Amino acid sequence: MAATAPQPMDYAALQPDEAAARINGHTALRATPYRWPDPASLPRRQWLMGHWLLRGEVTAIIAPGGTGKSTIGNAIALCLASGQPLLGKPLHRGPQAVWIFNLEDGTDELERQLSAACAYHGICPDDCEDRLHLDSGLVQPLCTASEDRDGFTLAEDVFAQLAATIRERRIATVIVDPFVSSHAVRESSNEAIDAIAKRWKRLAQETGCAVVLVHHTRKLGGREVTAEDGRGAVALRDAARVVLPLNPMGDKEAEELGIADPALRRSLVRIDTGKANRAPPDAATWIKLESQSLDNGEGLEPSDFVGVATLWEKPDVFHGLTTWHLYTVQQCLAAGDWRESVQAKDWVGHLVANVAGLSAETDKGRIKAIIRTWKRNGALAVEHRAINGRDVPFVIVGKAVDASEIGSRPHLATCGAEGAEGADADP
Repeated sequence: MAATAPQPMDYAALQPDEAAARINGHTALRATPYRWPDPASLPRRQWLMGHWLLRGEVTAIIAPGGTGKSTIGNAIALCLASGQPLLGKPLHRGPQAVWIFNLEDGTDELERQLSAACAYHGICPDDCEDRLHLDSGLVQPLCTASEDRDGFTLAEDVFAQLAATIRERRIATVIVDPFVSSHAVRESSNEAIDAIAKRWKRLAQETGCAVVLVHHTRKLGGREVTAEDGRGAVALRDAARVVLPLNPMGDKEAEELGIADPALRRSLVRIDTGKANRAPPDAATWIKLESQSLDNGEGLEPSDFVGVATLWEKPDVFHGLTTWHLYTVQQCLAAGDWRESVQAKDWVGHLVANVAGLSAETDKGRIKAIIRTWKRNGALAVEHRAINGRDVPFVIVGKAVDASEIGSRPHLATCGAEGAEGADADP
């Protein structure tokens, strides 16, 4: 006798509880009515350090090689362990235990790096107590996933060991540096990287810690790093709640700030918040990579010098400038002709330099930034005139400053450099 094909179950005809019990022997997915909680009763997000690190979430640091990723990671760890805002970010919950798991360097080198950072910032053992943990992947390997011809496998036993240590040591933040060395799967595999990144996120949620995954960028062709520029699959970026791109200072920005020393420019790194959809927008944080001696030299053998990260305050392009300066520039524009072109002898930048006590040569980048800002806010405008059959742009007054708003004339020294062209002349 032929077997009779099973008839489909009409779940709609069953009572809700009966239907739930009979779908594949498991409880069925069911919609949960919204409970309308009092907003004031909801728990706050557990930010640990500014809006960079959040309990139960993954933060990705993305940067090209040589940008100071590990050095900045060490500084973040010291901020947490000591409870001191060394990088300008508030420690919302005070000192916290942190675990640096560096997978590239040996223990000796890692201790040099951390010792240098402690020496530079004046951090001593009493400041951190037992909250600072440091491991090398060359001594204690970390591999969270592997891949073969049949696909990839998550190393659940490794995640279980990580979770046990995090709970035992009450670790609030784990820094894995670099992410690519923490697994053995293809970086280009979105499926595998997605699974690994989400497993780190689950670890963060299960243990209540923040996980920081330090990642390299793909080739950028000289442009700046964004949150989308992580090497390989985009799954890490998508799984991370916060993405922090690191960028060395560019030539244009250095010119605007009057930084002519190439070595100083190379030592400056900007940290942006490329993705932080659970936090308000953060302004960029500037880091200066300093060199710290370990004082471990002996005889003719010199001491080791190690890079450390410290907070750097970006100079204000408008430092020392007041409404008086803009008013005076506008008065001079109304009385004469000044061109927009930097190459012109009557470039408007010479006028700005004269008024502000700056140098049109050494402060050219800053002057251009000032003019650009005044154009953007409408204080200056551009008028095109035909001269000898050519279109020539001139800078003119835009929205005029009211004389009642300017106050008294400031001293020129409060704005410009000494020896600025025409500093003693009345514009």
